[in-house]
Amino acid sequence: MVDKPINFSGHARFEMKRRGISQALAEATIRAPGQVVPSVKGRDIYQSLIGRLGRLLLRVIVKEDENAYHVVTVYKTSRIKKYWSES
Repeated sequence: MVDKPINFSGHARFEMKRRGISQALAEATIRAPGQVVPSVKGRDIYQSLIGRLGRLLLRVIVKEDENAYHVVTVYKTSRIKKYWSES
């Protein structure tokens, strides 16, 4: 359970609007991700299967510090096999 605030960068807000992704969906993915994958620059990628029959993958790129989760960007993709880790 996420007990820290979730802050969205201006870039993340712009891209979510452009891509038709709600803030509520991004927050739900951070609170209950299907997976968390380490990324570059100390970031983590919170991802969950979404859409009809789970045919899309929502990826939320997050930089966490002691006070909050900072959302860098958010996108959805159909390339689940490329990003979903089976290990």
